[in-house]
Amino acid sequence: MAVFALVHGSMHGGWCWRDLVPELERRGHRAVAPDLPCEDADAGLAEYADAVEAALAGVPGGDAPILVGHSLGSRTIPVVATRRPGARMIFLCSVPTGVGAVDAEAFAGMVTPEYATARFHERGDGAKRIDAEAARSVFYGACDAATAQWAAARLRWQGARPLAEPAPFARWPEVPLDVVLTRDDRTVRFDWAAKEAERWLAGRPLRVLPGDHSPFLCGPALLADALEACLAD
Repeated sequence: MAVFALVHGSMHGGWCWRDLVPELERRGHRAVAPDLPCEDADAGLAEYADAVEAALAGVPGGDAPILVGHSLGSRTIPVVATRRPGARMIFLCSVPTGVGAVDAEAFAGMVTPEYATARFHERGDGAKRIDAEAARSVFYGACDAATAQWAAARLRWQGARPLAEPAPFARWPEVPLDVVLTRDDRTVRFDWAAKEAERWLAGRPLRVLPGDHSPFLCGPALLADALEACLAD
């Protein structure tokens, strides 16, 4: 049995893993899916990692979790891994950003034109949330209409700090990592991410799934297959 800590991406919540959690549990695994404090504009990566730690507290096997970081979740899982050296990391629809701050120029090359031109709403403190109609296309285009509507209606405000601040560690965690991408992602450019992943995988296979930026909703069984394959490799 593996213990999966499912770390959601920007504007999401633990709710986004609703179909993957029972799929993993059906296969004999344990999964926690915490809500990160993304609506708090003052919360940074340390606070996000604290939320993951709280979800793992007391979970048997939680000292060596499989940290699955979706999209912006890729900034949180290395922080947790520095605290739990028995962990391993799986970057989903994302790639590692390394030590320090995110390279703004590189990030600009990461996103698709559809995401870059999507309509966003902004709060006075700088937190943003994508428009629900845009989200149905950019995040959930491969989902059925009911699921896309359900998810778009639950998106939360996202503070800027986790992407803007440097990672709170000086050395990259020395734990195994894998990358799982989706071929038709409308948020993260597949060609950019696949090339970037090569630098980190050190010969390990890149896992590629059909679907879009939300494989946990449009293909949870295929995603569970890929996560188990990462562990078996």
